[in-house]
Amino acid sequence: MRGIFIAAGVALAVAILLTPYLIRFFVRQGFGQEIRAEGPSSHQAKRGTPTMGGVAILLAIWLGYLVAHLLSGEPMSASALLVLFLTTALGVVGFLDDFIKLRRQRNLGLNKTSKLVGQLLTAVIFGVLALRFANADGLTPASTNLSFVRDITILSFGAVGFVVFAYLVIAAWSNAVNLTDGLDGLAAGTSAMVLATYTIIAFWQFRNSCAIVAAAGCYQVRDPLDVAIVAAAAMGGCIGFLWWNAAPARIFMGDTGSLALGGLIAGLSMVTRTELLLVVIGGVFVVEILSVALQIAVFRTTRRRVFRMAPFHHHFELAGWAETTVIIRFWLLAAMCAALGLGLFYSEWLTESAGL
Repeated sequence: MRGIFIAAGVALAVAILLTPYLIRFFVRQGFGQEIRAEGPSSHQAKRGTPTMGGVAILLAIWLGYLVAHLLSGEPMSASALLVLFLTTALGVVGFLDDFIKLRRQRNLGLNKTSKLVGQLLTAVIFGVLALRFANADGLTPASTNLSFVRDITILSFGAVGFVVFAYLVIAAWSNAVNLTDGLDGLAAGTSAMVLATYTIIAFWQFRNSCAIVAAAGCYQVRDPLDVAIVAAAAMGGCIGFLWWNAAPARIFMGDTGSLALGGLIAGLSMVTRTELLLVVIGGVFVVEILSVALQIAVFRTTRRRVFRMAPFHHHFELAGWAETTVIIRFWLLAAMCAALGLGLFYSEWLTESAGL
């Protein structure tokens, strides 16, 4: 338990204290965000705002995790390190995307193929390794079964199928968070709520682990406490970064942060066996990516638009809502989704522990 608080506190402090130095450094280097010409006109005033702030989030996560282990003396786990690898690797893909945008002074960085290859390689490595490193109880970081709150044993992918599934999950969530990162603080605030939920879920799995108490409703999950430490560090990093990213933002996280956070959330869902539950917990991200998919599908078939602009948050801006109004209301929706997901998780445990 102490490690969770240490990780969150250290990551929070690192993100708050480091981000101003990044802002000054990026300003001196001329690393300012380019803005989409077809976007809301109010966004043109944001042109030149420093980006790649996701670097601060990544450093905060790693330092929070490492300091928590240094002070607790507990060994690091395969599950946590794999999730951190996934987060960092996608952060590197995002960093390259951001860097190309800045160097070429345009709103497009890596082309679709390059970004796809980066996500694919990262997901395949994660998927293969996540089925290795079995502990004394035979548990690996991830499972070949589809999961809601725990494994659904009748829905098994097999090893190859799981790697394909891991790619789909990682690509979907990294792109969903990336698309949500269009308003000041929207992605950071929403991610913080999802990560807070996963901190609670992983810690609850630790307290009710079958390795500790073999009772009805216990969880067959490898390294839940260490996973909770990673989630807590990421939550602290997002909140610390939000101090500078909230409207009016002094820095954007860029693809460096959004792809990394999307990969982190996807990884947490797989190592906690909650892939389907994440659809509820991260409901705002789901709506954002579905709005883009629906907009594209309808426009290509009918040449008409469902929304004034996709992702969904821009639709409300173009309808006349103030940016802060959109952000706060989406945060409220994110909080409701997180609370609903946590409620489903807990109610399932009550049902299982009662033997119903």
